[in-house]
Amino acid sequence: MSAPARARIAAAARARWAKVKAAKGETAAAPAAAAAPKKAKRKMSAEGRARIVAATKARWARIHAEQAAKAA
Repeated sequence: MSAPARARIAAAARARWAKVKAAKGETAAAPAAAAAPKKAKRKMSAEGRARIVAATKARWARIHAEQAAKAA
């Protein structure tokens, strides 16, 4: 595709997005995403992680016991 054709397509896309943003009431200087504060990342407690590890180990122990019972 030629450079002028890509430029026309890009300009048309920018115009379409400008129309969408104008319908939402956003301006180029202050987009809505920048206005919303970012949520803090949720962190797992050490106790919660330990409980998950214990449950996983118990589940695998049960599976291995069932496999050993089948083989025997």
